[in-house]
Amino acid sequence: MTVLLLALNEVNFDHVRTYVSMGKLPVLRQLLENHGLAETTSESRYEELEPWIQWVTAQTGKPLAEHGIFRLGDIVHHDIPQIWETLEAQGLTVGAISPMNASNRCRAAAFFVPDPWTPTPVTGSWLMKKFYGAVAQAVNENARSRITASSAVWLLAGIAAYARPTNYGRYLSLAASALRRRAWAKALILDQVLADVFVTFGKRRKPDFASLFLNAGAHIQHHYMFNSTAYVGPQSNPEWYIAADSDPVLEVYQLYDQIVGRIRDAFPEARLMLATGLHQDPHPEATIYWRLKDHAAFLKRIGVACERIKPLMSRDFVVDCSNAEQAAAAERRLVSVRAADGTPLFEIDNRGSDLFVMLTWPHDIEQDFEFDVDGDRHVGLRDDVAFVAIKNGRHNGIGYLLDTGATLADGERMPLSELPDRVARACGVSWPADRVETLAPAA
Repeated sequence: MTVLLLALNEVNFDHVRTYVSMGKLPVLRQLLENHGLAETTSESRYEELEPWIQWVTAQTGKPLAEHGIFRLGDIVHHDIPQIWETLEAQGLTVGAISPMNASNRCRAAAFFVPDPWTPTPVTGSWLMKKFYGAVAQAVNENARSRITASSAVWLLAGIAAYARPTNYGRYLSLAASALRRRAWAKALILDQVLADVFVTFGKRRKPDFASLFLNAGAHIQHHYMFNSTAYVGPQSNPEWYIAADSDPVLEVYQLYDQIVGRIRDAFPEARLMLATGLHQDPHPEATIYWRLKDHAAFLKRIGVACERIKPLMSRDFVVDCSNAEQAAAAERRLVSVRAADGTPLFEIDNRGSDLFVMLTWPHDIEQDFEFDVDGDRHVGLRDDVAFVAIKNGRHNGIGYLLDTGATLADGERMPLSELPDRVARACGVSWPADRVETLAPAA
């Protein structure tokens, strides 16, 4: 039996159930009624609740204390066995579409397309490699709303090659929505095409196990949860940000409902596992996310020397340096960047010869915003940053698991680190005993 892991990153199933009670999400309603929903536990410290941490756990069977991977993309610097190569070593064929923070170490994957932020090889056709490059460029330049002509061509070519003709109308509708300044539609387009790629390659290559990672739900909840009709609370988004009658959370959940239904219909004999890794709750206060427009230009302006800069998700970026000395000097400079009231603008994690940096200023940035760099006053940060979002959702270490090969009791809990073992057993093989870890339930 083929086993398919559908990773619906950070989806809040309490909100799913609210929409189900409103008569929405018929596929998920049926699956919940027939198979139940268990909870997964992970880290309890808020600073350790990041999807690129929890999904490494879900893919290796090790909690953070064991795998030690704290940043997006860092998996490529570790040799911890992951679920795909472990199953492959036992004679199974495997595939993956966009797994978060995963390294392609397979000998002969049926297909393997990484997430847009992790530097690891693509296993697929030349068109798939071109398409992946275009997706990565578009995702990493999203804050600047910039896509190169070449990327646009390869994105369209990929959609034409991998999308089902019956979905062409949906793509056109979502594209029109994006043009109407409904920014979240771009995330919906990406998840739709990833799902189409997954079905296309799954039917062509017929792997024993394959995973699909979808991130639009996490992105949209972070940005627009206060607009959800499932949200109950005092917060709201301003009209200039999003129309009061818009509900992007429902839109992405409806997309996932359709995707899950299509995958179920395309692979009627497959065992489906839906996992979220963690989930999001409403954020208790108004917080603005900003992203540097031109990372290299800004760092040069404030006197930070480095070799290269790699933008990551949202407000994060990596500063690569030639050696530890240059990294230490760059860190000192960035630490000194403070608002007029003394609040640091950046959070820096020095990892030896590179820095993981977050732009953490949470408030509005006016045109005359002043900041200090090593005691020197600067004016005009507003032109250097792009508005990303008003933070609506925050991470919660409880995730969810739905398994069509089992009946799970509502409220049943298991460590997220047990997921690879469950997948292996579903595939008819064993997960090596030394890779099965236990983790105390999150608070």
